[in-house]
Amino acid sequence: MEAPLLEDTVEGAVDYNGRPVRRSDSGGWRSAALIIGVEVAERFAYYGVSSNLISFLTDQLGQSTATAAENVNAWSGAASLLPLLGAFLADSFLGRYRTIALSTVLYILGLGLLTVSATLHSPRISGCQQTEKSLPCSPGLFQVILFFSSLYVVAFAQGGHKPCVQAFGADQFDGQHPEESKAKSSFFNWWYFCISLATFATVNILNYVQDNLSWSLGFGIPCISMVLALVVFLLGTRTYRFINRGDEENPFVRIGRVFITAVRNWRVNSSEIAHEEEIRGLLPHHSSQQFRFLNKALIVPNSSKEGGHTCSISEVEEAKAVLRLVPIWVTCLAYAIVFSQSSTFFTKQGVTMNRSIVPGFDVPAASLQSFISLSIVVSLLIYDRILIPIARNFTGKPSGITMLQRIGFGMLLSALSMVIAALVEIKRLETAQEYGLVDLPKATVPLSIWWLVPQYVLFGVADAFTMVGLQEFFYDQAPSGLRSIGLSLYLSIFGVGNFLSSFLISAIEKLSSGDGKESWFNSNLNKAHLDYFYWLLAGLSAIGLAAFLCFARTYIYSKGNTT
Repeated sequence: MEAPLLEDTVEGAVDYNGRPVRRSDSGGWRSAALIIGVEVAERFAYYGVSSNLISFLTDQLGQSTATAAENVNAWSGAASLLPLLGAFLADSFLGRYRTIALSTVLYILGLGLLTVSATLHSPRISGCQQTEKSLPCSPGLFQVILFFSSLYVVAFAQGGHKPCVQAFGADQFDGQHPEESKAKSSFFNWWYFCISLATFATVNILNYVQDNLSWSLGFGIPCISMVLALVVFLLGTRTYRFINRGDEENPFVRIGRVFITAVRNWRVNSSEIAHEEEIRGLLPHHSSQQFRFLNKALIVPNSSKEGGHTCSISEVEEAKAVLRLVPIWVTCLAYAIVFSQSSTFFTKQGVTMNRSIVPGFDVPAASLQSFISLSIVVSLLIYDRILIPIARNFTGKPSGITMLQRIGFGMLLSALSMVIAALVEIKRLETAQEYGLVDLPKATVPLSIWWLVPQYVLFGVADAFTMVGLQEFFYDQAPSGLRSIGLSLYLSIFGVGNFLSSFLISAIEKLSSGDGKESWFNSNLNKAHLDYFYWLLAGLSAIGLAAFLCFARTYIYSKGNTT
């Protein structure tokens, strides 16, 4: 009876109590489904705040369009960079399970306080909104402090939650097992498919609640969803697989030592490196020759010959794997800048347009983001069930196309979405001028909001390729001990992208509004020039894509990961 139990044991995985786990009663889709459910609730909560945030800032806190866009980008940037901190804590100290649980509690606290801040209605704002004139609106100081404090608590919570949940879900599959390896490959597609459905529900339900019923209810519902997420996550504890690291050294220490040792050996010449490589049996394949200066870490520093510590070949290759990610990370920043526009200027455009479907019912402008989610869902189904099988016949690769090919195609679509956005905005401005509405910012431009749908749809299709590709790429290519960090690096692209977008908006606002000129981001969008901004982003996207293709052509995949 012992042999089957041993064969059924998952190597390198333990249960919550640190005991070996059996494949038949742990992990797999059963555990992954619970974790996906937790992420669906988290995305429902996060987008319940972020998707319509610019409307709250302009309508409830009385901020200008440019200031509100800058604040949204700054907050989104922080929320996307903080996963680096969360992943560091998870991979080095707390572990993914504890980090997820603690982050969820923090999420509930932040959303609860956000709900309270939305109930503090300012009479000054009410009076201002009832007038047609463009008067300065300022809420109470306490409400502003509580709102932004709560908002950044949510950002911190997301920073711990986001990189760990997806990595923990992928940990439920054994990459060395044939069947589970296939399931793990499709896990990332179904992961994004499910959270896209959550986003679709958010922008159709919560945005309507926020615009037509109550902001406090619109923030309270996400808080309840996170309470349910915590309950579901804890219920699955006995079925989860936990990676058993044993006495393995901290991966940050390991990789850091490679760089430090290589720097200390900066005077070592190429013949000494070649001699050491020969002794270690390091074959002259591409991977070992790329970033060859790190091979100096294989040699004991001259200053510490006695008791000196050299790095192993695997440690050096680990450091190279991290370094190879940097050019891909940098060249995706232009895509991230474009990504931040759907929840800011796209939404404000929609507010000015004809949103009526039937008499008495106007579509909330932020609800058009549901077309992004819908197009992602449809694109992923077509990609997984039709495009990949066809691509396999041509390339012979299990994944059909490489991860970098997938990312690059999405970046191309993203650039095209900006071209379409610019053309639609030109049409909107021409319509406003034709009907004499240029000086009437609150008037509805007689152009249907459905004109914005193509840019949203193309945006979503681009996401289905690039976002999922980036998730899989940074998880797969990061060293095994740094999976959470790998996913946080993918998220940090969008954090930096949001900050760059905020910087661009601020710089353009100053440059374009001087000498009595109308700013590109004038609060009266009929006098603004968002079309110029979109053309600029299209150009930046083209430059970013060209640089990405150059680095992608020379990228060397980590051993065993060539898809």
